[in-house]
Amino acid sequence: MSQSSLGCPGPATVVFDQSLTEYDFGPEHPMSPMRVDLTMRLATELGVVGDRLRVVRPPMASDDLIATVHRPELIEAVIRAGQDPRTIDGVHGLGSDDNPVFRDMHHATAHIVGATVEACRQVWSGESLHSANITGGLHHAMPGRASGFCIYNDIAVGIQSLLDQGAERVAYVDLDVHHGDGVERMFWDDPRVLTVSLHETGQMLFPGTGFPQDLGGPDALGSAVNVALPPGTGDAGWLRAFHAVVPPLLREFKPQVLVSQHGCDSHAEDPLAHMMLTVDGQRAAYLAVHDLAHELCEGRWVATGGGGYAIVDVVPRAWSHLLAIVSGVPLDPARETPDGWREHILHRLGRVAPMRLTDGRTPAYRDWREGYDPDTWLDRSIHATRMEAFPLHGLDPLP
Repeated sequence: MSQSSLGCPGPATVVFDQSLTEYDFGPEHPMSPMRVDLTMRLATELGVVGDRLRVVRPPMASDDLIATVHRPELIEAVIRAGQDPRTIDGVHGLGSDDNPVFRDMHHATAHIVGATVEACRQVWSGESLHSANITGGLHHAMPGRASGFCIYNDIAVGIQSLLDQGAERVAYVDLDVHHGDGVERMFWDDPRVLTVSLHETGQMLFPGTGFPQDLGGPDALGSAVNVALPPGTGDAGWLRAFHAVVPPLLREFKPQVLVSQHGCDSHAEDPLAHMMLTVDGQRAAYLAVHDLAHELCEGRWVATGGGGYAIVDVVPRAWSHLLAIVSGVPLDPARETPDGWREHILHRLGRVAPMRLTDGRTPAYRDWREGYDPDTWLDRSIHATRMEAFPLHGLDPLP
């Protein structure tokens, strides 16, 4: 695997303030805002945030902005539910175990939407070359309903804002372990947006969608691309799939801006999925996305967070690597985590935090051009995606 040609020749930002952690489904819910707090603490103590990555305060998204991708009745239902849970009607995905209601949930979610839209504005305007919102990445929300811990779809609003500002081709790459179904659905029939999702197969995991034959609407056939990977896939398989599918498609599509979602729930220790990646493999994928932005989009890159439920052992390290790559100066994986950060976790949570930024792996993968093995589930999955999607882009699907 080649090394990244990193060295960010422009300003980079993270859109954040502590109020974004108000997106909080409660202490028993797996999507704890603690993961964001611990990430920002770690990235700050490592000198990533503040020294190299300027912090931009997030604006609040207006109802009209949210309504560029969501139906007004969903927005109204979210507002009502956040004021009085007795108004839940069962129609809009609210009040379930996945999406319990909480006080002022519209305000909290609109703030995350505003943060992602600001990251998109930063990049499209040229104020920042790269911009990140790690509280974003709520990729499951649909036009008319909440889904999968996601009330509003900040990514879709952000992409729509790019289109409204004049972008003609936006590529979206989703590296969460779950299929990026909401973003895909919102741009299903829009040829200006290419959505590519790598995820654990829907045969085994929520939301049960995202198969190779899911290719987009009649006016945008090929604009949706899905790689449905087998459970147990590790660094080598994940990176093999990424490099066999994502770079060729993006090079052919020629996006003007790259938007990515970096849910780190593909890690072996994540409690909600069945993949076997390490922080080191995830870091390698972040570097690859960064390099594609520079190769194809003059560096224009918006990065969001997403899933990730090992809130001490995985998320802070993975996303600190992401933020460092966004800043243009990657962290040494062998570096120790700061004493103050580990002590904070011990006193706050009674947990022993990881000592290093690495899981001790050196990610490598076998290039697809070396041939594929039809006897393996992984290679059959990659092959199926290439056979379905590549011809629609004028690409040869065979190695």
